[in-house]
Amino acid sequence: MRITLTSVFVDDQRAALAFYTDVLGFEVKHDVPLGEDAWLTVVPRDQPDGVELLLEPSRHRAVGPFRAAMREDGIPTLVLTVDDVVAEHARLVARGVVFTQPPVDAGEVTVAILDDTCGNLVQLVSTVQ
Repeated sequence: MRITLTSVFVDDQRAALAFYTDVLGFEVKHDVPLGEDAWLTVVPRDQPDGVELLLEPSRHRAVGPFRAAMREDGIPTLVLTVDDVVAEHARLVARGVVFTQPPVDAGEVTVAILDDTCGNLVQLVSTVQ
């Protein structure tokens, strides 16, 4: 058994696509029209056959309250691993990304939390070397 796909709810699929590709550096794997939405997945550029992230429309009635509660409590809905959180933080801040938590040493990992502009908090994590 293995994970091949996971999802993150987004307010606007096209805006999310721009953020996750142009800013974070993912690439499109699938962009299949489904009425007013799409089956829209991205993957890491260096792992084209890796785990896909589905940019899922957030219109379901349960999504709003869930995301609002998570955001209010500062809990990320997505965790992304990077080689160096401090360097990635600097790169993304230079691109205008807003962080709700700058890099913090948390023992065996360094973490930071950013706003993905699509309704989610995203945690970046790297292992301490």
